[in-house]
Amino acid sequence: MLFNLRNFFSITNLSKNSKHLMRHFWCGQPAQMNVHLKGRDLLTLQNYTADELKYLVWMASDLKQRIKHKGEYLPLMQGKSLAMIFEKRSTRTRLSTETGFALLGGHPCFLTTQDIHLGTNESLTDTARVLSSMTNAILARVYKHTDLDLMTKEATIPIINGLSDSYHPLQILADYLTLQEHYGGLNGLTVTWIGDGNNVLNSIMMSAAKLGMHLRIATPKGFEPDFRITKITEQYSKEYGTKLLLTTDPLEAANGANVLVTDTWISMGQEEEKKERLKAFQGYQITMQTAKSAASNWTFLHCLPRKPEEVDDEVFYSPQSLVFQEAENRKWTIMAVMVSLLTDYSPQLQKPTF
Repeated sequence: MLFNLRNFFSITNLSKNSKHLMRHFWCGQPAQMNVHLKGRDLLTLQNYTADELKYLVWMASDLKQRIKHKGEYLPLMQGKSLAMIFEKRSTRTRLSTETGFALLGGHPCFLTTQDIHLGTNESLTDTARVLSSMTNAILARVYKHTDLDLMTKEATIPIINGLSDSYHPLQILADYLTLQEHYGGLNGLTVTWIGDGNNVLNSIMMSAAKLGMHLRIATPKGFEPDFRITKITEQYSKEYGTKLLLTTDPLEAANGANVLVTDTWISMGQEEEKKERLKAFQGYQITMQTAKSAASNWTFLHCLPRKPEEVDDEVFYSPQSLVFQEAENRKWTIMAVMVSLLTDYSPQLQKPTF
């Protein structure tokens, strides 16, 4: 139907009423939330309100329903291009972004440090300005979060954090979509993190309380989350009336949990610390013994790639494991971010109950 409409109308000769009808067809009615994200950056979920986070999850649900389940064609990125800067290798972030942006009719451009002179022969400042003149947005997967901060100052287009040493916001949005689909809501869930105080945990800490989720964190001594982020999380917990626990005991953290979450113990760039980290994280593997302390409706999440020492096969491949649904949802949430930051489209699906 969309193909026929596009051939029937001449873009240059559309009447005012026809243009209005076409815009309604693509963009839909105004959303039921007073949220306007067009032109924004996405570096950390700290910068997004509770309503804005809910809106992004809603948008992802809408796109997934319309495109995957109803088979609709929504070229919302037609005529747009995306610069993808990757200093680190990636499976899910790269594939979800490339396929998602292309599915929406856009043109993704994958760039590594071997392809462009990022911060070597050409400064980040110059790179950001050049890419701003040729593309509509930049998604960057970098080592240093400060590089993203600099790019936002110099670019005139949205900058999206594909992962940095401080945060991984796209991953957590996918986690929230997955939990929303499974539980039918997020408010009141208890999320337990067992593992390293890393960038993935930081993104959970910057957002969980805003959605009404309680957070229980177990990390080995010396691997706690950043103190500054912990203080902000404590403030969020008070503001939104949620519970927060930080401990070194995995079983204490798992007590009553609806969601058990872990991640790699050895991130890219930490390979030299492998021996020390494996020793420090002894006893932190998530097993069915861990799950005995959790709520009866417990589920398991892992952003992948996974190592057996982090979670055993029995849990990882169990019916309670949502890891592959979680991985797929990386695609729908990055699409939701792109659509929200670059277009006026509003979700057509009824707003979920969060």
